[in-house]
Order: sequence, then structure tokens, then C-alpha cells
Amino acid sequence: MYKVIKIDDGVYSVGCRDWDIRDFHGYSTYEGTTYNAFLVLGEKNVLIDTVKETFSDELLTNIRRIIDPKKIDIVISNHTEMDHSGSIPKLMHIIGKDKPIYCSKMGKKNLKNHFNSDFNFHIVGTGDELKIGKRTFSFIETKMLHWPDSMFTYLVDEGILFSSDAFGQHYSGDLFFDDEIGDQIIPHAKKYYANILLPFSSKVQALLKDIDKLGLKINMICPDHGIIWRDDPSKIIKAYDKWSKQDVYAKAVVIFDSMWESTANMAKAVAGGIESEAVNVRLMNTRKWHRSDIVTEILDAGAVVVGSPTLNNGIFPVVADVMTYIKGLRPQNKIAAAFGSYGWSGEAVKILNGMLVEMGMEIVDDGVKVQYVPDKDDLKRSFDLGVKIAKKLKDKLS
Repeated sequence: MYKVIKIDDGVYSVGCRDWDIRDFHGYSTYEGTTYNAFLVLGEKNVLIDTVKETFSDELLTNIRRIIDPKKIDIVISNHTEMDHSGSIPKLMHIIGKDKPIYCSKMGKKNLKNHFNSDFNFHIVGTGDELKIGKRTFSFIETKMLHWPDSMFTYLVDEGILFSSDAFGQHYSGDLFFDDEIGDQIIPHAKKYYANILLPFSSKVQALLKDIDKLGLKINMICPDHGIIWRDDPSKIIKAYDKWSKQDVYAKAVVIFDSMWESTANMAKAVAGGIESEAVNVRLMNTRKWHRSDIVTEILDAGAVVVGSPTLNNGIFPVVADVMTYIKGLRPQNKIAAAFGSYGWSGEAVKILNGMLVEMGMEIVDDGVKVQYVPDKDDLKRSFDLGVKIAKKLKDKLS
């Protein structure tokens, strides 16, 4: 059960914790997640976002701790993905289907398609306002952050930004605010950015500039997942600015899989060569590390090196899985190389190079291929590949 939390005068967090979820669209959520929803009381009572359908009863129970759900006058849908809109049909059945739902133009389309129901939609866009007594709700469209329907709702006088899926984290615990959990939440926020928002980094940059131009006073950020930023919301804004610029530093991620340890031994040699040049390295076996954790390490790495044995004239299945996942997230500003062992055909390195080029990475070497078991000379070539990558990265960053 999610504890109902008063976050400001007449403003409550009434969402739910999902302790058990461990996979979110291929992203490992080893500490669960929350589906945050917010109730704003006033001359009219407003609910901002709902929760996943399976938690609808819990949401209603939380609302009843404050008011009778039937007293909700308005629903605002910042984002129509089902973990935030799934409870809308049940909610509307209780509060009345004639009650207005404020959403973006695409939000209306999505909700109609999701639920095959024509609710009382009110379409809003950037600059539109909803004035209710002493409260003013302002809307900011945030298309493709991370769906076409996405938008923010800003409570003007209070300076509270309800930010939908931006600035969030997949984290479910007993701490609810940034000042309670401290910097230990930042790795969760970084992983969330790398796996959810990375492909839309240019839009994040544009959004941050727009927020600056609008001169919004942001006292608190309330995302739809994770903790609420009430003490220092500028911390997560600065982090998003850094991550969305995709600045990298002297760090390389070596990704690999292996059949009989030949490619694994090459990977260790490559990593050793990188470290010898005082460049940080992460050695990540694709069957030991989850794809979402690999991508998180890639976010600020300047180099990506991928190793695979050749299997059935192709690359190893788990490596293919990770490479497909990385490609979809479109990381920028990387140099890259490939390596691998083979028995008789040896296509893996060529295939990997092609995939790296498709991702927009700069290939710095044709790579190292070894037939069967690498000998001392083969491991030296692998080590030298790591040295070359590290030197190239340092030159690029200097």
C-alpha cells in the first residue's frame, strides 16, 4: 500500500507502489516502481494521472482517505501509457463519465483507442491554463518525452511541476522525497534516463530551454515514477541537461559473450589495454549483466567495444539482443570497435562493425578475429586494440 502523502497545502500524492515488477519493457526494475498520481483539492478537486489498471482499487482507497472519489471534478491525463491511464475507465465509472478529462490532442486520440470510450475530453496545449478559484493549472506539451501525447501540468502559484514520465525513476521504497533518500537516487534516475529518454535527448534539450524561457519557478517536481524532488529540484534538471547533451568522458564499455571462453579471454585483454592508458573500463558479459544496466554504463562512456564468437554465421544471440536494444536508444558521441573468436567462418566481427556503423558510432579499427583459442600473440593483439581505443578516446576528448 502506498502511503498517502501531503506534499503541499491541499496537494496529495495518492499513487501506488509496485514492489514486485522486475521488468518494464525490457528494462530491469530490480527495486520495483511506483505509479504516482496526485490529488489537488480546491473549489474543484483535480486528479492528475491515475495508475496501472491492476492497482485501481488501491488508488481509489488512497483517494478515499482524503475525499470521496465522487467529489473529483476534473481529471488531467499527462500521459496515456497504460501504467498511468489504466485506471481511468474504473475511475470515470465512479465519478461520472461526464466529468472532463484534460489532455493533449494526441492524448485524446490515445485514450479513445485504448478504452473505446468517448469521454468528455478537453484538449489543451502549451500556454493553455485552467483557473479554478485561487489555483491556476498551466499546460506544457512535451511531445515524444517520451510519447507523442506527453505533457506537463504546472501549478503556477505553488511552483509544482507534474512532469509525467520525465525526471522519474523506477524505484519503490519507503522514502518519498529527494531530501530523504539523498544521492543514492541518482543512479536510478540515470538508468531511467538512459533506458527511457535517451533517444529523445535533443527534445530534452529543447524542453529545458523552453522552461528557462518561460521563467518557471519550480519549487517541486512530481514525476509519475519514483521520488518527488522537493528540496532541490534543480539537481535533477541539471542532471538531465548533462545527460541529454550526451557528453562523454574517458570511459569504455566492453560488451561480450563467449562459448568456450576464447572471446571472454580476448575481452579481458582488450579491457587490460584500455586500463593501461588510464581510461576507465566496464567489462560486461551479456549473460551476466542486464541490457538496461549495460545501456546505463554506455550513457556517458566515450567508447563501446563489442565481442562475440561466430555462431551459425552470425553473432551470439544474447549479444544480438543487447545490440538491438542499444540501437533503439541511439546513443551518440561514441567511438567503437569489435572483436571475436570463430571456428571456421568468422563473420561476427564484420557483422558487429556493420551494426556499430548503423548506430552512428565511429569505428576506430577493423577489429581482432581469432580462430579457435587465442594464443599469446592473439591476446597481445587484443590488448593493443584496447590501447588504440583508449588513445583515440583521449585524443578525441583533449
